[in-house]
Amino acid sequence: MNTSPDKRLFYAFCVLLVWLPLPLASNRPWAWSIMEIWVGLIFIAWCWLFFQNKVVISKSCYAARYILVFFSVWLVYIALQIIPLPLELIKILSPLSLEHWASVGKTAQATISVEPKITQVSLLLSISYFLIFFLTLVLVTNRRRLKTLAYTLVCSGLFQAVYGAVMTMSNWEYGFFIKKTLYLGVATGTFVNRNHLAGYLEMTMAIGIGLLIASLATESGVTTMKRKLLNLFRLLLSAKARLRLSLVMMVIALVLTHSRMGNTAFFVSLFITGVIGLVFSKHATRSMVVLLVSLVIIDILIVGQWFGFEKVQQRLEQTSAISENRDEVYQYGLEQWQDYRVTGAGLGSFYAVFPKYRGVDVIGYNREAHNDYLQFATETGVIGLVLLALITLVSLLTAILAHYRRRDPLMRGMSFASIMGILAILIHSTVDFNLQIPANAATFVVLLALAWISLCLGAKNKI
Repeated sequence: MNTSPDKRLFYAFCVLLVWLPLPLASNRPWAWSIMEIWVGLIFIAWCWLFFQNKVVISKSCYAARYILVFFSVWLVYIALQIIPLPLELIKILSPLSLEHWASVGKTAQATISVEPKITQVSLLLSISYFLIFFLTLVLVTNRRRLKTLAYTLVCSGLFQAVYGAVMTMSNWEYGFFIKKTLYLGVATGTFVNRNHLAGYLEMTMAIGIGLLIASLATESGVTTMKRKLLNLFRLLLSAKARLRLSLVMMVIALVLTHSRMGNTAFFVSLFITGVIGLVFSKHATRSMVVLLVSLVIIDILIVGQWFGFEKVQQRLEQTSAISENRDEVYQYGLEQWQDYRVTGAGLGSFYAVFPKYRGVDVIGYNREAHNDYLQFATETGVIGLVLLALITLVSLLTAILAHYRRRDPLMRGMSFASIMGILAILIHSTVDFNLQIPANAATFVVLLALAWISLCLGAKNKI
């Protein structure tokens, strides 16, 4: 690794992943512009090395070639949403889009998207996510880099957890160098929304648990009391103990977010992935069972109760149709989707189109649908949903296949992390919009890439 020509690119990529959550989760134009430039420069530098024959396409990248094709088709599709098309074609694909342009007297520049400037911004973000997926595959080319990437994300999650917990418990209430005005009394880290910090912690904790699972293979089978005591002292001073302590601190922050679906998604995804790991893995051990059980017992019964898990439980119990207007948003959003069923109204256009469908029973300004599935459906239609489903579900199945096939503890741990992290966001996305937040969307894309890396890295058989 020290002599690899792309070593600095890999480190720059890791630094980028740590940076993304810091400036309000990069959910501001200036912040996501930095991300786009940063990713673009790393990609250009890698391409220069590639054409100089100093780096090659990795086995993981080659195996994920169909996902790269699906991703590329997605980018082309979003580009088509902002390119002026013949009126007859727009009338067939999206009649209401044509009505919109006719109502403003601009049929000559009619596009499928009713907000082409916003869709253009979303296209640039999508290109960045595509490059992050690609760079993860081509830069993580050995075990050391894989562990470095994993620990980088865990450390980033730990920082967010500690920062969020300290700000909440000390009543300082600062976000990213500015005093908080929203979500006072709950942990948000450097994010604006507590639910998005929860989503980020779900993914980084999944990677931490994967690293713990990878470390189980180092356990000794010696049963003498002397060796057991010696192993216990070694454990207390080991990286495994520090990692477990980090996970405890991250669970504390997750509880302090008081995010109902954030906590639910984490524990449900942990349970589902644990079952998958025990049923589908040919190499599951008793240590893995003990680890998964201890995660639930310690985190829920001890950490959760001590740091306010009952407040999350109260929020769940008090949730009702009266106290929430998301049900109404979903209802009107489905009506919007019916009108833009095939091609959508343009990526990023939900905030502009939804007011036409919103009833008087929906209070406030709805920039997002609070449901990633519904938002992508209204913005990109059935075509967009199918492409995103192919990218996500094929990668998820690949992670499950890797967990079944691989004997390498690190690869099994990273496949576990990929499965759990993907499932957590898929669950959380039913009531929130983590995938609309650049820091979380980028981390999710890294988890998708980890599925292919865990299947291919160091594998001797042909993929």
